[in-house]
Amino acid sequence: MLYDVVVVGGGLTGSFTARSLAARGRSVLLLEARPLGHTEGSSHGTSRIFRRAHPDPLYAEMASRSLRLWRQLESESGAVLLTMTGGLDYGRDRRPAELHEAVRANGVACELLSPDAAAERFPGMLFPTDVLFHADAGYLDPGAAIEAALAAAKKDGADIRIGSGSTVEAVQEQNGNVVVHTPDGKHTGRHVVLAAGPWLPELLPRTLPTVPVPRLTVTEQNVFHFAQRDPNRPWPVLVCKHDTQFFGLPSGADGGPTPALKLGRHDPGPATSPARRSGVPDPGTRHLIESFVENWMPGLVPEPVREDTCLYTRTGNEDFVLDRRGSVTIASPCSGQGAKFAPALGELITDIALDATATPTRFALSSHT
Repeated sequence: MLYDVVVVGGGLTGSFTARSLAARGRSVLLLEARPLGHTEGSSHGTSRIFRRAHPDPLYAEMASRSLRLWRQLESESGAVLLTMTGGLDYGRDRRPAELHEAVRANGVACELLSPDAAAERFPGMLFPTDVLFHADAGYLDPGAAIEAALAAAKKDGADIRIGSGSTVEAVQEQNGNVVVHTPDGKHTGRHVVLAAGPWLPELLPRTLPTVPVPRLTVTEQNVFHFAQRDPNRPWPVLVCKHDTQFFGLPSGADGGPTPALKLGRHDPGPATSPARRSGVPDPGTRHLIESFVENWMPGLVPEPVREDTCLYTRTGNEDFVLDRRGSVTIASPCSGQGAKFAPALGELITDIALDATATPTRFALSSHT
């Protein structure tokens, strides 16, 4: 069978791209080499930050569009995908007063709180600086989102293939089409979208040596889950940049049977690859985050109840890579901030796959090679 588009990768980016393509009546094959929910990419688990408070107008607009699309998919699927909690930005290097002005200029409602006012509004937290509060923030469930997106894609006719037989071994352009080789056989499409997350830096030179390889660095990051002393108190998502940049959000089911907060360090961890990663949290990072909890979060028990590792795929300027070369679209919405935009990214990647002129200049390969 000749598909309109073959999508490689079944994480958030690939699943939402397949959903968007199928919704537009295109024939789609999605190939994912590992079981859904696997931990060798960047889309597993039950908790990722959603926030609209971006100083950059491009990302602010994408977040606004994503919010509408998240709610649309929830309505269609009946699943709870996005839980709003409000969000906080603070710390000397976060520059909350400047961020407040930029976020307001982008049309996002927000307010600037003093450290004491923020501590009164959010018991269990202390603050070293003024705090930007914005209501349109919360956490999404990536595992449930992937299931909902793939179910919608399948309903619209997409062919979803998951398992080792769908491992991509080679990609060849042939007679104006693209042939994707897997252990289960050859699959032909008019176009292919490579949405392989942290596997992309290895996949590209191995399968498409003529396509420019963007400068992508895969790092191993650590996250730690801390139990709430008061399980009935809701916690906001947070970004604190005070020498070190921390992020925090409710853990969802990842934190265990009682409510917990997931905390991580956004600053780059050690460079690695999915095949070489240690999978073992760094003791120094654990100590750093435990100290952050002890000093600034009295509402949390300062010993983690669980710890995990995950992978970031980073560009030099933390912009995304979304671009097309011939019959191939490279999709790497990365640098630790792609999850929140997944539905809007699926639409944009679909636009690019169907029309090469749709690539935003900021996301072009020429900006990253």
